[in-house]
Amino acid sequence: MSYRPQFQQNQGGPPYQHLGAPYQSYSTQQPSPNSLNGFFNQFETISNKIEEIVDKYTKPLKPFMPAIARFFIVATFYEDSLRLVGQWTEQVYYLHVYRRYWGWFVKLFLTTNIIVMLVGSTLLIARKRSEIASSFLVAVVFFQGVVYGLFFDLGYFLRNVSVIGGLLLAFSDSIVRDKRNLSMPGLPLMEHKDNKKYFLLAGRIMLILLFATFAFNSNWSLGRILVVLVGFITSISIVVGYKTKFAAIVLTLMLMTYNVIVNHYWSFGYKDSRRDFLKYEFFQTLSIVGGLLIIVSTGAGELSFDEKKKIY
Repeated sequence: MSYRPQFQQNQGGPPYQHLGAPYQSYSTQQPSPNSLNGFFNQFETISNKIEEIVDKYTKPLKPFMPAIARFFIVATFYEDSLRLVGQWTEQVYYLHVYRRYWGWFVKLFLTTNIIVMLVGSTLLIARKRSEIASSFLVAVVFFQGVVYGLFFDLGYFLRNVSVIGGLLLAFSDSIVRDKRNLSMPGLPLMEHKDNKKYFLLAGRIMLILLFATFAFNSNWSLGRILVVLVGFITSISIVVGYKTKFAAIVLTLMLMTYNVIVNHYWSFGYKDSRRDFLKYEFFQTLSIVGGLLIIVSTGAGELSFDEKKKIY
């Protein structure tokens, strides 16, 4: 989010008729509805089995999954705040000399960022004042983009929109799930305007923008095309809310594998500029994984095909 040394990774006619056979006209056959239904039924069966396997082996972690997901989401803010402390002199010099801000403003801005990121992240993990914490963290993303002049960097913009999507999912996870708890015993259930579904929908849409940056970054290869294709399909599935849990599981495994293989910042020395760049990429991707884990844990919400299927 804040300033980092720039580094680019290298990385004809009708078919043959038998003599004497009567001529038949040939037309393109359309797949029958039964075959399509059979395909979708088979896909749902397989995806349900995979979800059951994941639920079985992650059952001991299930009570802690939301907290783990929220920690992953705010990990990039912890990393950024600690890095600002460790690189205080360099950050002040860059903003004062290159960005031409007043010295007092630079120190106030950096100090405020460090405090807000540490306190806001901790509150969000603990589910305390989640609305205020999420709002302040979103404000940090916005003002860092303004002060550092990064809003016109497409990669920065899309990645941080994805981080904001993760924050919205974390906030929605803190909203009361059961609306019936809001009614008094013995009284009719009153209609309650549940905003959680809107935060979940907005979070899902913003979260998958990360894949746009992944698709247009770096060089193309056969493996990359395959990853982008699978990622695009699962992202669309998450947005519309069809087999959302299965899609989130697939995308989580893929991003975690990619993060460890590609963004291995720990293999570079502390003075190597690649370490700082890859560390930023690693924690940003980890935030997206946290948002996906929220989806795995809570589902897509009311505004999704999965929920509509339960009703109809």
